[in-house]
Amino acid sequence: MAVIETNTKISLHLRSNSLPSTSHPLVSQFEDNLQRLQSSEGTSSVSSSSVCNKLNGMQDLHDCVDRLLKLPIEQQALALECNEKYIDDLLERSLQILDICSTAKDCLLLSKESIHELQSVIRRRGNETEFTIEGVKYLALRKNMKKQIRKALVNLKAMKNELVASSSKNKENNSSPIFEFLKEAEAITLCSLEHLLLFIYDPKGHSKNSRWSAISKLMQPKRTVCDSQESDTNEFEKVDATLQSLISHKPSSTENLQSDMENLEMCIQDLEIGVEHISRKLIRNRVSLLNIFNH
Repeated sequence: MAVIETNTKISLHLRSNSLPSTSHPLVSQFEDNLQRLQSSEGTSSVSSSSVCNKLNGMQDLHDCVDRLLKLPIEQQALALECNEKYIDDLLERSLQILDICSTAKDCLLLSKESIHELQSVIRRRGNETEFTIEGVKYLALRKNMKKQIRKALVNLKAMKNELVASSSKNKENNSSPIFEFLKEAEAITLCSLEHLLLFIYDPKGHSKNSRWSAISKLMQPKRTVCDSQESDTNEFEKVDATLQSLISHKPSSTENLQSDMENLEMCIQDLEIGVEHISRKLIRNRVSLLNIFNH
């Protein structure tokens, strides 16, 4: 499997020539939100708080995109730049990004449902066999989930490469800066979704296992961690490790597991809300683009 470098930044250098003014409030808002998200790429760890912050930042960014797409001058610029290839690529990538969001939502939902089953066994004080069965089910689910995420990460890497290539071609053909504007939003969205998938996947929990060697490399590129305590926090990893210890009859505590599962459940809830909001905004912006191109 191809190694995916998570620290790769897609810098498309947005130019605002076609926008109402380089000092237009919406342009400034977009650039501020974009810069904050890009800055976090090099300084944030893949923790629940950093991922949630990225999801919130993406919501603000795509709100700016929505308002910009409502400006008559931008609609006109997009309509005039109706190159069929550009449009098809743009709309196809929007579907692919929505597919990545769907993968993340499915993984979060399945994890939450499996956790509820484990919690139910503990609450009714089920016997060791019942607990082991549910625990094995959960770990099997996680294994299957990681296969799905690996595929999604490979697709995401391909999309990043496509964006870089298409950006170079568009510059050669002097395409409208509004297309570069939209691609900046696409690029940072892919980076933020990549962080989300890596957090759910948790490669560092298996970095010593040769089966995970390719994926463990995902986390190896140079990245500065601001908060070492935060960098060690992964709610998925904690539940996986504690549950594995209990099933293997190694010293551990069901109280620790209950606490870890409660933390994971709250984490999943926050992530689900964030991904759902992002999905809705992406769909809304896709509809706006379709309306512009079809007029």
